[in-house]
Amino acid sequence: MSTSQAAGRTADAGSDVSRDGARFGRLSSAEFYWRDRQRWLEAKGYLLRPRYRPGWKPSWEGTDKVWYDCEDSKGYDWPTIVDATRTSDGQQVMLKQVPRSMHPHEVEIGLYFSSEPVASDPRNHCAPIYETLQDPEDDSLQLLVMPFLRVHDDPKFQTVGEAVEFFRQVLEGLLFMHEHHVAHRDCMAKNIMMDPKPMFPDLYHPIWIDKNRSYTGKAKYYSRTERPPKYYLIDFGLSRQYDPNNLSPLELPIEGGDQSVPEFQGRKYNEASNPFLTDVYYIGNLIRQRFLLVGLLLTHVKFFGLEFINGLVADMTQEEPGLRPLMSTVVGRFDELRSRLSSYTLRRRLVRRKEGALARVFFGTKHMVITLGYIARRLPPLPQPT
Repeated sequence: MSTSQAAGRTADAGSDVSRDGARFGRLSSAEFYWRDRQRWLEAKGYLLRPRYRPGWKPSWEGTDKVWYDCEDSKGYDWPTIVDATRTSDGQQVMLKQVPRSMHPHEVEIGLYFSSEPVASDPRNHCAPIYETLQDPEDDSLQLLVMPFLRVHDDPKFQTVGEAVEFFRQVLEGLLFMHEHHVAHRDCMAKNIMMDPKPMFPDLYHPIWIDKNRSYTGKAKYYSRTERPPKYYLIDFGLSRQYDPNNLSPLELPIEGGDQSVPEFQGRKYNEASNPFLTDVYYIGNLIRQRFLLVGLLLTHVKFFGLEFINGLVADMTQEEPGLRPLMSTVVGRFDELRSRLSSYTLRRRLVRRKEGALARVFFGTKHMVITLGYIARRLPPLPQPT
C-alpha cells in the first residue's frame, strides 16, 4: 500500500488528523508520512518532534491554551522535509524525501559533492549529505539526511561587507559546481541557504525561526560581522553533470523556480541552450532582485551602497544567453571589483531606499556605535567564516 493510501485510510478511520490539511494545529495529510515512519527513523538514529510520534495528543487539548501558541501545533507546509534530532550527538538535522522517478540525479550529484576530496574543498558550497536512507516501504523513495540550514537573508544583511561576502561565497560556489561540470539549473533565492550555527549557537525553533528551540522566547543571535556564516547551494533535483569534454552543452530548458529566465519565454522554450549560462542568469537575477532593484527599473534601488556590482549583474542577466559571461569570468570580475572597496565602504550600513529621513538618522547613529565596537574588537569589515 502506498503512503498516500495509508494516509487516506488513517483519515477515514476517524483519527485526530484532517484529510484536507492542517486544521487547528492537527496533522496535515502531507505529515502522515513522517508520523508513519517515526519508529523506523528513531531506530535509524533520528528522533522527530513529539508532533510526529505515534499516539501524539495535542498539548492544548483539555487546557486553556490557544492551539497556535503551542509548540506542537507547528508543522511544515512543504511535505517532503522535516527536522529531526540525531540521537548519537544531539545535532539538529533535516530529512528530505527524494523520489527517484522525479529526481533521478539528485542523490548522485549530492553524494558527489559530499565525497572526498571534493567535500573538503573550501570553495565547495553544496549542502552536504550526511547519510542516505532507503524508505522501508517504497523502493523508489530515498531520504537524505542533511544539515539544518536557514534561509540566506534572515536576519537581514546589515553592512555592505556582509552583502559582498554573500555574493563572494555564492558566486564561488556556483563556479565550483561548473568546474565539476555540474549545472545547478535552479539556483534561485529559495535554494540559497546558510549554516545558522555561527550566528545562532543555541539554534531556534525549526518552524517559527524567530523563537528559541523550546518555543519560550525569542531566538538570540549574533550579526554576520560577529559570527560569519557559510552559505550553501541546495536542491539538486534539476541539476545535471555533463561530459567534461563538452564545454558548451546544449539542452532544452528545465523550468525552475525563477520564471523570468529568458530561455523559458515563448518559442525559446523549445530551443536548446547552454544550462551553465542559464545558471549565470539565475544567480545574477537573484542579486538584482534581492539587493539592487525594487520593481524592474535600475533607478529603483533596493539598497544604497551596492552600485559597484550593477554592471556585472547587467551582463549576467543579458537576454541572449550567449552574451552572458561564464562563471569563471564573473568571479574574476567580481574579485577585481571587491578589491577596490575600502574598509570604510565595506563597513557602511546597507540603507534601504524606502527609509525616511528620521529612520536614517536613528539607524545611522545606532550603526555608527555598533561599528565602533566592531573596530575595537578588530572584526574585519569583510566577514568570512573560519
